[in-house]
Amino acid sequence: MAKRRVPDPWNAPKSFFGAELRLRREAAGMTQAELGELLFCSYSQISHYEAAFRRPLPDVAERLDEVFNTDGIFSRMCEMINQSTRYDHYFAAVAELEKHAQTISEYAPMFAPGLLQTGAYARAVIRAAQPVATEHAVEEMVSSRLARAALFDDPTDPALWFVLDEGVIRRPVGGPAVMREQLHHIRNLIRRNRIVVQVLPYSVGAPPLGGMSKLMTFTDGPPLTYSEAAWSGQLIDNPAVVAQYFRQYDLVRAAALPPEASLSLIESAAEDYATYEPRT
Repeated sequence: MAKRRVPDPWNAPKSFFGAELRLRREAAGMTQAELGELLFCSYSQISHYEAAFRRPLPDVAERLDEVFNTDGIFSRMCEMINQSTRYDHYFAAVAELEKHAQTISEYAPMFAPGLLQTGAYARAVIRAAQPVATEHAVEEMVSSRLARAALFDDPTDPALWFVLDEGVIRRPVGGPAVMREQLHHIRNLIRRNRIVVQVLPYSVGAPPLGGMSKLMTFTDGPPLTYSEAAWSGQLIDNPAVVAQYFRQYDLVRAAALPPEASLSLIESAAEDYATYEPRT
């Protein structure tokens, strides 16, 4: 069953892009499948672009300009779409793709994944990175991050699997009360059978993956990987590189504690925060 489309106030630029794409394609006498072959993607992806379901990627826009000889029109529209999003430019496409993913698997080496963050935890993470930002700016970023959790409104789709480094549950982000709430939130999602979570313990030593990695699969397109650093991110679609990320993620899962043991550790850490005393 197709996912229900959620109204998006930032959707107008995507709708314009989709309408222009359909106009150019039909004027060229091409089917969605034929255009997809030229862009190295499926016809359903073309359909999603035309219907404003998906945010176009810059390389797709560049190839459209080449196919239709449009002198950068699609690239400029793509840039306008990225500027209109509530998310940072490097993450906008990822936030869009999450809505259409069949599975999402993520390794979190430092902070709780954005999809799992509570408002207080997200606020603490953002404020730590931007200590002089205005309260309004911080609240806008918190709101945008929490909006992604709408994925949990569907009881089964997408399937979500997270591996958290033990430091994620041990680092007192925002203080003990915030951390206790955050860990209880993760526990509740686990107990709802909505997510699978494993903890990669300190005892493993060097982790098989060195940084934050998100792996997504789709029913109508190839898998993608997203990796992120401070103020930048990279969406990877090279099949060989994506396959390597999936192999590394399998190693992370194999090294992590089983889900039940991980849940016990998360619950234990949450209770530890009730009597937490910071080191001096």
